[in-house]
Amino acid sequence: MKQQWIDEQVARRIVHPRAKDTYKGSFGHVLVIGGNAQYGGAGIMSAGAAVHAGAGLVTLATRPVNNTALHTRYPEVMATDFTELDTLAPLIQSATVIVIGPGLGVDEQAETTLSFTLQRFTDEQTLIIDGSALTLLAGQEKIHWPKGHLILTPHVVEFARLSHLAVTAQTPPQIQAFADTLPKSAVLVHKSARTQLYVPHQQTYWQNTSGNPGMATGGTGDTLTGVIAAFVAQFGFSEETVAAAVFTHSAVADQLAQYQYVVLPTMVIDHLSEYMHQLSEPK
Repeated sequence: MKQQWIDEQVARRIVHPRAKDTYKGSFGHVLVIGGNAQYGGAGIMSAGAAVHAGAGLVTLATRPVNNTALHTRYPEVMATDFTELDTLAPLIQSATVIVIGPGLGVDEQAETTLSFTLQRFTDEQTLIIDGSALTLLAGQEKIHWPKGHLILTPHVVEFARLSHLAVTAQTPPQIQAFADTLPKSAVLVHKSARTQLYVPHQQTYWQNTSGNPGMATGGTGDTLTGVIAAFVAQFGFSEETVAAAVFTHSAVADQLAQYQYVVLPTMVIDHLSEYMHQLSEPK
């Protein structure tokens, strides 16, 4: 297979200065569904990343126990309870991009919420499936992937559950073979030390050039989902948009790693907008 690099030039092609005659509705509505009582931080970081990466509106559907922490850290994010399906339904319908899975859990309520969301997702929207949602789907005898703009963001262990490929067997040809089973408009983000992107029925995959060991800490992947969601909400769905989001997330971390031993996801979130401004300026 051929390899295509994900680098700064890719990100610069996507991130551009904002037009003057715009408002919050111009930059999409991201709905993050995740964060149970135990893993509330995952949903909060995903939603916070979406705010700082530029989404016009962000809603987090999470358990109410997380609301105080959410609004203390990110007052820009609206909140609702993902167990209240009557309230969740219109939010799913109105969202530009839906993220489901960060800290959602794998209990019966999580499974109900996942099924409810998949049934209401339309082909005009983008759905990002991450974390717990991937684990729940991997447990199904046959996965019925929704049509439309689909982005999967498994790390190597989650991908092993989905594909039944051991971590050591996850080579580009094998990953591509799995990607070929997905709907034609899907993008597979295979998260690892050097994250890769695959799209169905292609002979070329994307290889990220940014990232560092300081990112190996809980919440990094949750944060990435928010960055991808915000990029798609603003710049439209494409594999290059997803690639630009992947690069931006890791490039911010690379800057921080120059003086930080561990790069916390919240640190990355705090510096996203500044780095995107750098990308949008002529070099």
